Order: sequence, then C-alpha cells, then structure tokens
Amino acid sequence: MKKERHFDIISRPLLTEKSTAANNAQKQVYLFEVAISSKKKDVKDAVENIFDVKVDSINTVVVRGKVKRVGKVMGKRNNWKKAYVTLKKGYAINLVEGV
Repeated sequence: MKKERHFDIISRPLLTEKSTAANNAQKQVYLFEVAISSKKKDVKDAVENIFDVKVDSINTVVVRGKVKRVGKVMGKRNNWKKAYVTLKKGYAINLVEGV
C-alpha cells in the first residue's frame, strides 16, 4: 500500500487526558482518529509503516456525532472513528517532540 494511503487512514493522534493516562500506565496505548471506513488491518498497516513500530492489538470505536442547535436550526455533527492502538513491548511513539 502506498504511503499516501496510510495518511488517508490516520487523520490525527488524539492527545487527551485519558490517552495520556493510558500511556503512562505502561500499557503503551495510543489513540488516533481514523477514517470511518477503515478496518483494523488498515489501521495496523498504517501505524506500523508511518511510525516504524510493531502493533500488538487495535480496538476501534465509532463515536456518534452530537445533535447541536444554532438558534432555531437543529444540526448534527459527523460520526467519526477512534482507534486504540496497543504497541508491543519495547516500542514507543513520540507524538510531542520539542514541546
């Protein structure tokens, strides 16, 4: 698979309190926002090729969009997919360099 395709699958890393706590507990879990149509195998290939690590397991969750109101108009945010990526022992991803 081409490298451009890998960047289409992984949109961005999610740096939240929950993801930081999971990583500090020595579980080596990283969260990524991925394409809604991607499969676990696609996410695994993308993470391994982009970050040069070995993936142990992947769990995915479809986050449903919230219903929002702006004045009288009701709308809904888009659904998106979140991937919990667990790395094999001895591997790490440095997401924040130079901060």
